[in-house]
Amino acid sequence: MTRRPNVLVIMSDQHRYDCTGASGRYPVRTPNIDRLAEEGVWFANAYTPIPVCGPARQSFVCGRRPESFGALWNAGLGLPVGSLAPDAYSWARDLQQAGYATAYIGKWDVHPDADPTAFGYGRYVDAEREYAAYRRLRHPDIRLEGGWRGETDPVPLADSRTHWLADRARRMLRELSEANGPWHLRVNFAEPHLPCRPSEPFASQYNPADVPPWGSFGDTLSGKPYIQRQQLVNWGVQHAGWDEWAPVVARYYGIVSQMDDAVGLLLDALKEQGEEDNTVVVYTSDHGDMCGGHGMMDKHYVLYDDVVRVPLAIRWPGVAKPGTVCGAFVYNHLDLPPTLLDLLGLPLPPHLHGRSMRPLLEGEVPDDWRSFAVSTSNGQQFGLFAQRMIRTADWKYIWNPIDTDELYDLQNDPHERENRIAGPGCGKILSALRRELLGELRRTGDGLVAGHWLEGQLLRGEKL
Repeated sequence: MTRRPNVLVIMSDQHRYDCTGASGRYPVRTPNIDRLAEEGVWFANAYTPIPVCGPARQSFVCGRRPESFGALWNAGLGLPVGSLAPDAYSWARDLQQAGYATAYIGKWDVHPDADPTAFGYGRYVDAEREYAAYRRLRHPDIRLEGGWRGETDPVPLADSRTHWLADRARRMLRELSEANGPWHLRVNFAEPHLPCRPSEPFASQYNPADVPPWGSFGDTLSGKPYIQRQQLVNWGVQHAGWDEWAPVVARYYGIVSQMDDAVGLLLDALKEQGEEDNTVVVYTSDHGDMCGGHGMMDKHYVLYDDVVRVPLAIRWPGVAKPGTVCGAFVYNHLDLPPTLLDLLGLPLPPHLHGRSMRPLLEGEVPDDWRSFAVSTSNGQQFGLFAQRMIRTADWKYIWNPIDTDELYDLQNDPHERENRIAGPGCGKILSALRRELLGELRRTGDGLVAGHWLEGQLLRGEKL
């Protein structure tokens, strides 16, 4: 009997889609992620269901939209919120029950009390706690004081968080491989989440003077929800020009490249163990980062592509067609669970909100594949603000129930600078997008519309 393949999932935190070499957008060097894309399938239209760390990661654990189980925003930052329960469905538990040795290392952010061992992972390395102890022992006198804008981390690269994590993950990978059975390892980097603190040589790899402004930079936010302008004030960046943002973005580039270097160490370890051809490798991120896009910081109160579009590469020799760039709309957290179960020959639970991407990996796009992506947000950092987005190849519509809606003509305005919600000639497309958005929200049990009078407001677009 042929052994089932191993599964290596590498997830980063706040990695923009356009900050990869494979995207061809900005001058960020990511040779190892690019290698995965070249040897497998690169998804050019992968979207997170929600651009907030905790809910997005919970969604990936169970394959369902976070609103369906109450994960609306990050736990531990003020207002209480629901979390995925330990007895809820987890696809990792399915793998464990099918005989997989399972291990989890790195950022968790799924439940405030229960760790990954409650969700189907046999082994867990609490990287936050263990790395903090390691760093205190090795570098007790170093203090980082750059704040959210970041700074150079003076520790040697080998002692940086990215490479410490990669070293621990490589050891775990070797131990799993030596057990001579199928395994699933999930490695979760905390980078490039702000504040960005690359070590040398990556700290000086990018000269701020050579970093081009984002296409959206200089957006006046005119005609857009008031909360976007308020967010600039809350972060204290309302007057920041590109000369102030360029060093921040250069550090973001640097920590992305540093993390990519750590990813390369994992891929090398996989090859050294002779497991490369029998391992499904996934690279993705929970969501993106504004990082100066539209003049903003972090990820709150917006559903721009800066934060909802994510990198996604899948490699499995013999199944994933090498060198394929797939333009179909996919959800990294919702479609990956049924895809992995399908590739491993395990049953697909009917309650999953995504679908298997196996046909896309094999080079085919089914006629009934979705023609849009839907992402959501519920606010939190400075207060609550619900948003629901639908994006097609040509248009993006964002429903903001308590403020002006947003509509972007992506063919003529790819950087989402001009809100066309009141523009002439948009009524037909707006109506179609609203109907399609409502259908997806109903299908996935979004409480904002399910049997609620706000359905009418969405369809009619009624605002003051």
